[in-house]
Parts: sequence; C-alpha cells; structure tokens
Amino acid sequence: MEVNIEQLEKDFQAKIDAGINIEPKDWMPERYRHQLIRMMSQHAHSEVVGMLPEGNWITRAPSLMRKMVLLAKVQDEAGHGLYIYSATETLGISRDEMTNQLLTGKAKYSSIFNYPTLNWADMGAIGWLVDGAAIVNQTALAKCSFGPYARAMLRICKEENFHQKQGYQILANMMQGTEEQKQMAQDSVNRFWWPSLMMFGQVIKTLLTLMNSCVGKLNSIVMTIYVSVLLTEQCHRQKQLE
Repeated sequence: MEVNIEQLEKDFQAKIDAGINIEPKDWMPERYRHQLIRMMSQHAHSEVVGMLPEGNWITRAPSLMRKMVLLAKVQDEAGHGLYIYSATETLGISRDEMTNQLLTGKAKYSSIFNYPTLNWADMGAIGWLVDGAAIVNQTALAKCSFGPYARAMLRICKEENFHQKQGYQILANMMQGTEEQKQMAQDSVNRFWWPSLMMFGQVIKTLLTLMNSCVGKLNSIVMTIYVSVLLTEQCHRQKQLE
C-alpha cells in the first residue's frame, strides 16, 4: 500500500493546530523527529552536567542540613536527566548513542555549567538565578507538542521550584550574616547574573533560518534550549576579546 506523505503531513499539522500532543507511535515528519532528538538530548545532557558544579560542594556544605538539601537537589537533577533521556529514547535513539554524541562533542549542553563555583554562595546563585531562568524556559516547554517531553516538564518544573527556593534561602541567610558573607553573596550574584540572562537567548540572524525550518510548534524550544548554548558561547568569546 502506497503511503501518501502529503496527507500524513496534513494530518500531522492538523493535530498540531488543534493542540493535540504528538505521541511516539504517531507518524511525524523526519525533521520534526530529528529536531526533537537534538534538543531533548541536549536538555538531558544539561541536566546531568548540571549536577557537577553543585556536586563538588556536597562534602563542603556548611552544615548537615545544607548537605542533605544539596544532596537531594543533585539527585533531582539526575532524575530530570533520566526523564528526558527516556522520553528521547521513544524517538528511536539509544541512550548509548546519545552519551557517545556528548562525549565526542557532537551533542552540546548548556555552557552555563562551565562557569566555576568558587564558594558556597554560588550554590545560592545557581538555585535562585540559573534554576529560576530554567523554570521560565521549561514552563514553555511543558506546552510543547511532543507528549512525553511536555509531561516530563510538568514534574521537572515542580522540582525546580523547590531548587529556586533553596537558592534564595541560601543567599538571604548570607545577606543577614557577617560583612564577609554579604560580600561573598554579592560577588556570586554578580558573576551569575549575566550568564543566567543568557539562558533566555535572543533572536540573532544566524538562527532565523533554523527557527523557520522548525515544524510542530518547536520554535519555542529552539529559543529556550538551543539558543542558550550559542549565545552564551558568543558572549564568552566577546569578553575574551575585550
């Protein structure tokens, strides 16, 4: 039986226009599948790599309570990566293949996690600013057209709200401490403020073609996930030139 691709594409677009989620067993255009794999795998990589800067401070947390809370947060991030990896696997790519793409540099992760965490206040700045920016981005992703990704975002956003509150509490407590602690908190906010804003991305000419090539309401994903990598790296290069 001959497959009518044109009709399949019309039916696919009709689902998108009606706000019906696309599920793994549904027919989808190959470029839609490819774009999802690229962006979802990068998101999953970012969740896993995002554990590393904070994981370094688990043994150096200032109290047992802080250590327990930070350990729970890092564990949450591992779970976020697992949710998204599992959702991506429904598109026909294996976990091993995604991991290999990351290790070989073919796949990217959010470069905000390349910034060093110099002191305990950075745990607060990451929670308050970086996770706060992630919440805005991921709330939009919860409305994306691919069902498994959208459903994963619902749980992830709830846990990220806890992370943001934890970060705010760390900074608020330090701002009530000694002068040295206040300066440490301010320095951390100063260093993570611009990288956090870069997570929102911006429309630049080099990305217009990429945005226009997307189908199925993936433009918001391009702006919130893929752009953060490119823009952060671009700003970092500009600072080096200065």
